[in-house]
Amino acid sequence: MARISARKRNRPSWFRRLFLAFLGFTIVVPVLLIVLARFIPPVLTPLMMETWITDGSITRQWMPLSAISPNLVRAVIASEDDKFCSHYGFDFEAIDKALANNADGGRLKGASTISQQTAKNLFLSQNRTWVRKGIEAYLTTLIEALWPKRRIMEAYLNIVEWGPRRFGAEAAAEANFRKPAAKLSVAEAARLATILPNPREYRADKPGPYVVRQSAVIAARMGQVSRDRLDACVYR
Repeated sequence: MARISARKRNRPSWFRRLFLAFLGFTIVVPVLLIVLARFIPPVLTPLMMETWITDGSITRQWMPLSAISPNLVRAVIASEDDKFCSHYGFDFEAIDKALANNADGGRLKGASTISQQTAKNLFLSQNRTWVRKGIEAYLTTLIEALWPKRRIMEAYLNIVEWGPRRFGAEAAAEANFRKPAAKLSVAEAARLATILPNPREYRADKPGPYVVRQSAVIAARMGQVSRDRLDACVYR
């Protein structure tokens, strides 16, 4: 009887099991997935799967960053995240400005960095909820800790949506300009960066007035990115 009681005492309690399961789900699994994704290109993302199911087959082709024009890297830094090389996943100044603007009733603005967008596009749905934003922040912290900036940029350019059923820089370049992503000019890269916030509404190949105007602004900013080495963490 004493031997049976000792065995019972040595068994993990339900609380301990629950705690270990929680640690595994929230720490071990995300870390393993992110470490794997650092070295192995993801086959599909949640948005790709959702698009495939609802709209039909998608176009995508993973390309190493060496096969993507530096013009596109500079364009997305100029357009989406000019502090990409200096922050650790979050641009708190941009967040404060966006919160103040939204509180004043201005046009709704986001403040997601390229790192945050990579975390969202790689692992999460596109639903805008506080829970999803919290998970996104956690995954962004892990990605920044476990990936170099160059890999973050490479993943971002390969998984972001760039038009209906079209994902990644190579698919975007071929569809819009009939050329590989490695050959994109400054103007073409600026147009692709311009349509990123709403790639299903705007077009880079036949740009409307907004895309023409905004891409000129981004092209000018690309010069600053190059001059001030705001892409130094990507091209050392």
